[in-house]
Amino acid sequence: MEVITIDSKAYKELIDKIDSIADYIRNKTTQDISEELDEVWVDSYEVCTFLRISERTLQRLRTNNLISYSTLSGKTYYTIGEIKRVLTERLVRSGSDALADLIKSHQEYIETRKKNKPKK
Repeated sequence: MEVITIDSKAYKELIDKIDSIADYIRNKTTQDISEELDEVWVDSYEVCTFLRISERTLQRLRTNNLISYSTLSGKTYYTIGEIKRVLTERLVRSGSDALADLIKSHQEYIETRKKNKPKK
């Protein structure tokens, strides 16, 4: 084994650089999570449950082209970014905690699916 020694000043500079890189990564990751979250798709059931609106209200928003959506195999999906837009434009009356509940529930659902996924 080879032992390498360095000056304490150089060691402190190295530690400072590592800390600044770690801080940058933490900050960048937090921003990326927020941006990625806007691209997550949730189904009609989740939207209705956590925004506390009826399926008919959601249908009315789709019919009037007030919310964008995608349909896959007969099931309708919305992005969390689109739900945020609908809430900020006050197209739906709902509490601010409803969106947070929706996001938290969806993340728990994803974690449960990962745990229950069969290993190959």
